[in-house]
Amino acid sequence: MVEIVEIDDPDELAGYRLAWSSWLPQTPRATFFNTWDWLDIYWRHFGGGQRLRALVARSESGPIGVLPLCVRTERRAIGRVRVVTDPLDGWGTWFGPVGSNRAVATLAAMQHLRSTRRDWDIVDLRSTGPPGSDGGRVARSMRVVGLLSEARRYQTTSVIDLRGDWASYLARKSRPSRHEIRRRLRRTSGDDRVEYIRHRPAPAREGDGDPRWDLFAMCEHVALASWQAASSTGTTLTDPRVRAFFRECHAAAARAGMVDVNLLLVDGRPVAFIYNYHFQGRLTGVRMGYDAAYGRGLGSALMLRSIAESFARGDESYDLGPGEAPWKRSLRTHGEANYRLSYWPLGSFKSQAVRLAQWARRSWSRPGEELEKKAPA
Repeated sequence: MVEIVEIDDPDELAGYRLAWSSWLPQTPRATFFNTWDWLDIYWRHFGGGQRLRALVARSESGPIGVLPLCVRTERRAIGRVRVVTDPLDGWGTWFGPVGSNRAVATLAAMQHLRSTRRDWDIVDLRSTGPPGSDGGRVARSMRVVGLLSEARRYQTTSVIDLRGDWASYLARKSRPSRHEIRRRLRRTSGDDRVEYIRHRPAPAREGDGDPRWDLFAMCEHVALASWQAASSTGTTLTDPRVRAFFRECHAAAARAGMVDVNLLLVDGRPVAFIYNYHFQGRLTGVRMGYDAAYGRGLGSALMLRSIAESFARGDESYDLGPGEAPWKRSLRTHGEANYRLSYWPLGSFKSQAVRLAQWARRSWSRPGEELEKKAPA
């Protein structure tokens, strides 16, 4: 028999940290955003005004999985609405259950959500995987217990399949694309003034976990010299609203061996950076930037060098993030969609009003432009 322990105190959830870490390698598409460390740091910085609902599934032999959820109040067209959602909050692409038996844990979690007192207006999970992955388990579990009103594609992320080699990757590009890639790479090849640095520490448990704060400071330096200095999104590397959050995440990801820092230096000065998380050969793009004072093309050259080096390392994939920016389309090998799973209780006027408003917006409005990371020009 499986029971659910609902945890709303982050300190209590810390008791499952070791089990959580042991589950991560068994979880498809897992990234640093699926770790206990990331959730703990996120909650300390941005958990105000939200309520944690971490649903831990336990069998007779012990815990078998966790589905981290939260309840937050969001402003919609009809007013304020209480939403059960994932705590990813737009920071990554994929979110879902973590565990050794995710199918059983997810079904038990949804049964628990269905049977307990409803202190929310809608369920809205926005970053679940496609039907062939754990996203399918979440959707099936919601459907079985009567918590699924709609499942639809939400975002498309650009992915580079790194299995194979650099030559094969280039061969799949058009002749003009191959010419442009080689031209950009020549700009930084064979020049003694140019240095490429990649830092990917092993985990602290293996005697490493070095955050290399000097390299992180270089990333911040480039960010301040790039378009990000004038950005008002509140998500750039050096924005005062998130700078401390990024730094804490960097320290934790380095300890876990999940940091991937790429830098391009000219005459010893950083001119471009790409900051990623990685786990089991899967790269997740987080932030990037370049100093326009050194001319265009250095950001693209750094991206191409990092991709070529990832092929040489034997990495598996690189998630460039959601959106249809031309530079992403030119580099990706394919796109992958995440899904939005929603439930609007029939007996709730407010939830049905939200459903009608969303339908009207999708039917009558032009699709909005998604926020893009600046292209690595």
